[in-house]
Amino acid sequence: MTTAQTLARGAHSFGLFAYLGAAVSLVFCFWKATFGLIAPLVGLTVIDINPHLQAVTMWLFAAVTVGALAADRKRHDDIQPLLVGIAALIIIIGTLYIYYHDAILAAGYVLLLISAFLNQNRMLGALNRKVLAQASELVDLNQSLERRVSDQVAEIGRLARLKRFVAPQLADMIVSSGDETLLESHRREITVVFADLRGFTSFSESAEPERIMSVLRAYHATIGELIHAYEATLERFAGDGVMVFFNDPLPCPDPAARAVHLAVAMREKVATLTDAWRAQGDDLDLGIGIAMGYATLGQVGFEGRVDYAAIGPVSNLASRLCDEADGGQILISQRVQAATTDLARLDFIGEVTFKGFRQPMPVYNVLGLSEDAGGA
Repeated sequence: MTTAQTLARGAHSFGLFAYLGAAVSLVFCFWKATFGLIAPLVGLTVIDINPHLQAVTMWLFAAVTVGALAADRKRHDDIQPLLVGIAALIIIIGTLYIYYHDAILAAGYVLLLISAFLNQNRMLGALNRKVLAQASELVDLNQSLERRVSDQVAEIGRLARLKRFVAPQLADMIVSSGDETLLESHRREITVVFADLRGFTSFSESAEPERIMSVLRAYHATIGELIHAYEATLERFAGDGVMVFFNDPLPCPDPAARAVHLAVAMREKVATLTDAWRAQGDDLDLGIGIAMGYATLGQVGFEGRVDYAAIGPVSNLASRLCDEADGGQILISQRVQAATTDLARLDFIGEVTFKGFRQPMPVYNVLGLSEDAGGA
C-alpha cells in the first residue's frame, strides 16, 4: 500500500473528508480575506474570482461534505450528522441564490462544521466499538487457542502412551474416537503370544554388554515392526521376552489366526538374525508360545508410568508354552489349535503338565501355514 493510499484510508476512517470539504467551501466563501492573508506570505497577488464561480464552488464543496457524511453514515450508522449537513447545505445554497445575509451564511457554515464534528465523533465511536469487539474476539480466540493447544497436548500425550502398547493405527483410532473407556479394567477373551530367545541367559552371562545390547536392539526392532504390522497389543518387552495379545483393546474377528500368522512371521524374520548370530558364535534361537482364553485387562502402574496389562491364566499358559518350546518351535494350546485347524500345519506334541496348572494339556507345534492360508 502506498503512502497516499494509507493517508486516504486514515482520513476516511477518522471522518476527515467532511472537514476537508467544509474547509475548502469556507475558504472560497471568504476568498479575498483568506487569500489576502496567504498571498503576501508566498509572494503572490490577490486573484479575483467571478462571483458566480465563487458561489458554485462554495456550495459544490459543501455538497462534497454532505457526500462524505453520507458515505461515513454506512460505517457509524447514525443519520444525525448527515441531517445536520443537509440542513447546512440548504442554508448555504439558499443564502447565495434566494436571500443573502452574512449571519445566515455564517450559521450555515457553523452547522456544516458541526455536522463534520458530529460525524467524526460517531466515526471515532464506531472505531472504538470495533477495537473493543476485536479485542474481545482476540481474547476469545486466545482462549480457544489455549484450549485447542491444551487438548492437542493432552491428545499427543494420550497417543504417546497408547503407542507404547498398541499399534500406531490402533492408537490413532482410539484417540480420534475419544473413547478411552476401552482402556478401563474389563474382561475379554484374548489370544496371547509369548516369545523369547533360547540360550539368551547363558549368552548374557558370557557376552560383553555392548554385544548384548546390539543383539537386543536388532531383535526388538525386528519383532516390533511385526507387532505393528499385525496390529497386536504389546504388553511388555522384558529383555529377550516379548508378550503381545490380540482382540483387545479393539476387538478383531480372528485373534487366533492373527496370532499364528504373527508367530510364523516372527520365526521367519528372526531366523535371519539367528543365522548371523551363530556365525559370530552366539547360539540363539526363538521359541514361541500361544494360548487363548479369558483375561482381565486394563491400565496398571502409577502416576507418570502406566502400562496396559492382561492378567489371567491365559498369559501364564502362553509363557509356559514358550518355556517348553525349543528353538524354532511355535507351541500352541488346544483352543488355539481348534481355531486354526485349517490355517496351519500342526504336529501334536503330546500332553504336557505345566507349572501352575493341575491337569496336563494337549500341545501342538506349528510347522507352517497351509498352502491356501493367506496373510492375516
